[in-house]
Amino acid sequence: MQDLTTPQAIPDAKYGNAAILFHWLLAILIISTWCFGVYMHELPFSPMRVKQFNWHKWAGITILGLSALRLLWRLRHPPPALPSHMSAWQQSLSRMTHVALYGLFFATPLAGWAYSSAAGFQVVLYGVLPLPDWVPISKDLADTLKGVHKFCSFSLAALVVLHIAAALKHQFIDHDALLRRMIPGRQG
Repeated sequence: MQDLTTPQAIPDAKYGNAAILFHWLLAILIISTWCFGVYMHELPFSPMRVKQFNWHKWAGITILGLSALRLLWRLRHPPPALPSHMSAWQQSLSRMTHVALYGLFFATPLAGWAYSSAAGFQVVLYGVLPLPDWVPISKDLADTLKGVHKFCSFSLAALVVLHIAAALKHQFIDHDALLRRMIPGRQG
């Protein structure tokens, strides 16, 4: 009987539709939210900037929720095995990068939410659902958490760039069709 807790042994096995949907939806949200955060950070204080910070917070909380769903899905549906032609160090780096990505999917929005709470600005999701402030109001704590959020977001951006570079390397240098496993509608 096949062990269902281990990755599939088929080297070019395709990810399932749910995994593909989570991947691309979160990719779009994370990249656009990061770009938007960099853009709005330098804007002068105005009612529009306050509105844009709220949009950024909503996107962050949405990313947090989708990341939780994605992690729960992933725990029940292991990914396909990495190709056997990948060296041990490449497989280890791939696994470490994915663990770090998942960690930052949670750490980045949680640090932003904590920063908002410490700064005295409650997150009201989509302008309707007030979320609890989970750290006390404190200027010193807010300053620290702002730095933590910035560090996490730039670390996440760096890992996303590394992830994209690795996918492109596999596609255009190794020609191993690894990228094809995450393309919707394509057969493995």
